[in-house]
Amino acid sequence: MDVHVADHPLIAHKLTYLRDERTDSPTFRRLAEELVTLLAYEATRDVRVEPFEINTPVAPTTGIKLSNPKPIIVPILRAGLGMLDGMVKLLPSAEVGFLGMIRNEETLEVSTYANRLPDDLTGRQVFILDPMLATGGTLVMAIDYLTAKGARDITAVCLLAAPEGIQHLEEELADSDIPVKVVLGTIDEKLNDKGYIVPGLGDAGDRLYGVV
Repeated sequence: MDVHVADHPLIAHKLTYLRDERTDSPTFRRLAEELVTLLAYEATRDVRVEPFEINTPVAPTTGIKLSNPKPIIVPILRAGLGMLDGMVKLLPSAEVGFLGMIRNEETLEVSTYANRLPDDLTGRQVFILDPMLATGGTLVMAIDYLTAKGARDITAVCLLAAPEGIQHLEEELADSDIPVKVVLGTIDEKLNDKGYIVPGLGDAGDRLYGVV
């Protein structure tokens, strides 16, 4: 597993305002979108391309375009939806699938309740969007779910991570031959006894869309 922390002052700046409890939902959504676009630049560094012949106003030349099959972006519902626009801005030709997963706040166990994905992901580059890598349970289950559908090239994009979540993910993927890349805005201090990242930013879904 390859873990990449995107060390950039603009990322740190936007994370500061995302963390601030005074930041309202509209501002939180805008900052999350901007932050994901910055993280997506790193996440797509190895996106597959192929040569593409064009004519400029001056002369013919060879450029590149995204290869087929197109990459697929998979936000984890519901909080991952707040990251989708930022990713699509950088990969407008990508397809979008959805995976609904929920964590039991008492047991911290994760279950899947919905999906909108192709049956076969063979040959597809998959980009998972989930704001928080806390215990790691959600991301492990999402990766297992996608690999069962044939995915062999997976990149996860998260705003924040806890060391415990990264360790759990590494342990679960230790015997896997499938390359997984994790792109993070930052690694925080720890998890608290409720499974929340410290200092974190609270419940990303609630801060994006309000408490339901």
